[in-house]
Amino acid sequence: MLDITDLYVSYGKTPILRDIDINVNDGEIVGIMGKNGVGKTTLMKAIIGLLEADNGTITFDETDITDAGADDRARRGIGYIPQGRDVFPELTVEENLRMGETINVDNDDLQYEAVYDYFPILEERRTQEAGTMSGGQQQMLAIGRALVGNPALLLLDEPSEGVQPSIVQDITRDLQRVNEEIGTTICFVEQNLHVVQNLAERCYAIDKGTIVDELGPDRLSSRDAVTRYLAV
Repeated sequence: MLDITDLYVSYGKTPILRDIDINVNDGEIVGIMGKNGVGKTTLMKAIIGLLEADNGTITFDETDITDAGADDRARRGIGYIPQGRDVFPELTVEENLRMGETINVDNDDLQYEAVYDYFPILEERRTQEAGTMSGGQQQMLAIGRALVGNPALLLLDEPSEGVQPSIVQDITRDLQRVNEEIGTTICFVEQNLHVVQNLAERCYAIDKGTIVDELGPDRLSSRDAVTRYLAV
């Protein structure tokens, strides 16, 4: 579903990513892990189109989207939950969710029922302003907003950031259900050991702007194998 080949990305004249090769197959949950400042968020922004590629190709569903804008990529079926969530604080929960209808425009199978099933608090508080919700509730809202349009691929940038551990576990289980029940392919960035080990089917490790390792199920089950790429 997603193939990234020889990707290079910079901020201005400062190189950040180099020689990135990643693939995510239809129906997979793939993690990208690494320490702070190694290029994880830059990679997510490059995939969704918020940063331009200096070199390389990004292919989604067998179509080259390297030069496509972020809005075009969203309409094609890529949902994006940025680091820090970025909900619209003065809009209600329901109004935030409606924004997700612009994702995957060729698919009219909106997922409000599933979103309220996974995150009942959103239905209970659909008239509440998003900015008054807790960090964990806002993260649920950000995920729900991206899911409403039934994206083929869901990108999440550190879904555990600023969320209390018990809610992180709930969100991890909910994302597994989304993958199993709706069939949504998931690619996520994370440095939380629990999320990496319990959500990813396989995981790429990134360091200093390049992919340095790929861990399959056996190595992902080893705490030592994972923490070597997460420890500060």
